[in-house]
Amino acid sequence: MERSDLPFLYFTASAQRSAALDLRLFVESGEASSLPGADRFAGQHPRDWNAALTLLASALPEDRPSVVVIDEMPYLIGNDPGFEGSLQKVFDRELSRKPVLLLCIGSDLAMMEALNAYGRPFHQRASEMVVPPLNPAAVAEMLGLPAAEAFDAFLVSGGLPLILDEWPHAATPAEYLADVVADPTSALLISGERALAAEFPEDAQARRVLGAIGAGERSHALIGRAADLSAASLGRALRLLTDKRIVEALTPLSTQPSRETRYIVADPHLRFWLAFLGPYLPEIERGRGDLTLARIERGWTSWRGRAVESIVRESLRRLPELLPDNTNAIGGYWTRANDPEIDIVCADRDPIAKKITAVGSIKWLEKRQFDSHDLTRLYMHRSRLPGADDDTRMLVVSRAGISVPGVTGFTPDDLLAAWR
Repeated sequence: MERSDLPFLYFTASAQRSAALDLRLFVESGEASSLPGADRFAGQHPRDWNAALTLLASALPEDRPSVVVIDEMPYLIGNDPGFEGSLQKVFDRELSRKPVLLLCIGSDLAMMEALNAYGRPFHQRASEMVVPPLNPAAVAEMLGLPAAEAFDAFLVSGGLPLILDEWPHAATPAEYLADVVADPTSALLISGERALAAEFPEDAQARRVLGAIGAGERSHALIGRAADLSAASLGRALRLLTDKRIVEALTPLSTQPSRETRYIVADPHLRFWLAFLGPYLPEIERGRGDLTLARIERGWTSWRGRAVESIVRESLRRLPELLPDNTNAIGGYWTRANDPEIDIVCADRDPIAKKITAVGSIKWLEKRQFDSHDLTRLYMHRSRLPGADDDTRMLVVSRAGISVPGVTGFTPDDLLAAWR
């Protein structure tokens, strides 16, 4: 906005404020803004958002564009349920008649989408836009890393610009972590805590459940045991986490229905933070980041092998021309006992397929190739997948390469190309 040379107002709400304090700080933001009528905010004490937004409309220019940003919109709605109605009323009567770009921002995707839904006051008045984090190809370009290292950097950073901005150019994840894990003020450490504080300021149960999932528990029973919650409390917490899209609920993909739901943390950086950083912040703050770094080094290969599955599947979805015909869904397959557990299942649809088009394995090791032992295991798993047969194609994603014939192989470079 500063580069645009347009007059603007930027206001950020907070979960910890009352509606009255939000109104006062909004007036202060208006008075400090570059709007031509900013002086109109001086000495004003609006009693509600209808009056505050009407005051805003009077300060906007008539003869040239301006920009108004209301950040953390979900908090305003939480602090004052009448805010939506006030915004709709003033927008229809005043704001829509002026050349103003109104940007309403919030990280709670479910709530932001609901603002524009049928039956809500602001229905059909807004255009929705999701701003995603940087993708693996952008991470590779920004950091100057080869494909395999770029995917690892994505798993650590989640593509968050704040973290990548402090990441030295061409530094491997191991080199970056060695530098920042000892610093309790680094973007890597503070991003996760800030995100959780913003999303769950008072919901301790949801944070306990998220912590259990982040620690590696994936099934309903094991998550409940780790979080020490009743079935009802666990159900409420999981619904909240999935509604906010912080946690993703996955079901096996095959031609048969399954209730073996698994839960994973949707954001890669938060997944890394919960596994390796969040629980150990006290030792970092007392100057023992070396203990945290040693723990990351011990658990990195195992954690990475599972964490990379989601981004590999998403990369394959972007390469339809390299997949069998009629592949419209990509997931995984597992049983309660994880026998078998299949990394990649391609099918014509989900969650219950009519036809399985391919099965596959992910081998994300730095030195060990996909070999004959892995191929034998993949053959065995294919034979036990409902809907697959001897003609079902086999795919392999391997970081270090493939040493056997008979499979369709994908390298990190192939996957990175899907994001360009």
